Amino acid sequence: MATLLQDPQPTASPAPAPQAVQVAGRRLRPTAVFDTYWRFAAARQAVYEARLAGRPQPWTTDPILARHRFTNCYRAADRVSQILIREVSYRGPQQWEETFFRTLLFKIFNKASTWHLLTDKLGEVRWETYDYRAYDRVLSAAFTKGERLYSAAYIVPPPQLGEDRKHRNHLRLLETMMTSGAPQRVLTAPSMRAAYEVLLGYPAIGPFLAYQYLIDLNYAAPMRFSEMDFVVPGPGARDGIRKCFGRAADGIEADVIRYMADTQQEHFARLGLAFGGLRGRPLQLIDCQNLFCEVDKYARVAHPEVAGISGRSRIKQAYRQDAAPVPAWFPPKWGLDSPHPQT
Repeated sequence: MATLLQDPQPTASPAPAPQAVQVAGRRLRPTAVFDTYWRFAAARQAVYEARLAGRPQPWTTDPILARHRFTNCYRAADRVSQILIREVSYRGPQQWEETFFRTLLFKIFNKASTWHLLTDKLGEVRWETYDYRAYDRVLSAAFTKGERLYSAAYIVPPPQLGEDRKHRNHLRLLETMMTSGAPQRVLTAPSMRAAYEVLLGYPAIGPFLAYQYLIDLNYAAPMRFSEMDFVVPGPGARDGIRKCFGRAADGIEADVIRYMADTQQEHFARLGLAFGGLRGRPLQLIDCQNLFCEVDKYARVAHPEVAGISGRSRIKQAYRQDAAPVPAWFPPKWGLDSPHPQT
């Protein structure tokens, strides 16, 4: 039996879900999870806005949202992305080669503590002054102490480049990218897909990581791709799409994500849900992709009868209260912000 999202309150009586939608020439029949996708997006965004405004808890009356950890609707609003945008992309030398180096170094580990460790020990992180031995010394010392260098957010396989430790092989990978002209080839690529294929051509960077890295690089000022240009569905998103549309959506997941982005206003209105976006910015392809991942998790409890691909039945991460203020500074080229915060 489904657990219904209880907030925000609809602004009108909801209309029923469409019996079928047309995507990439296929007729897809939405399940009950389809409307949950939109209700989840509205409720999760309301939680984010309440936290941003400093309102006291509870931020939601939905027991699943209150009990478990879910990422924000907008990828750029999550804490790790905020650290990347504020402390990596737009801080330090702004020559593209340096921004590319900092971004990939940060994202390979995807962990704020690893970035802070490097900057604390080495000072300003720059390709111009990069020394493999110095970076390895810092990372190896932390590894020997039992410190975790990599985030557990997603799997980052080690490239096989002749070193005996994962982080050493990743340093070699980054060196290879820098010396083989990857920064310029990504920057001058004629399309987002072409830039993605540049990254995909390097060892141990598969489709999911190549796309994630490209999104991170695209936050920087010199890159001008739209987040509506191109999307690569990850495993979690494929699970969520299966739950929303069944097996008929297999193989057209990217088209389904684009359908969600293109029709979002229609479905928020149909359900009577208030959704103002991120300071007026609608959900982009990357955000709709991420929302499928989160709805996959939410549906494990709310719609246990609806099967996905992985067969997972529990949400692993519980919500833990964090008293730290919620950062909210976005790429200036999006036109959402004031000047760079001096923090």
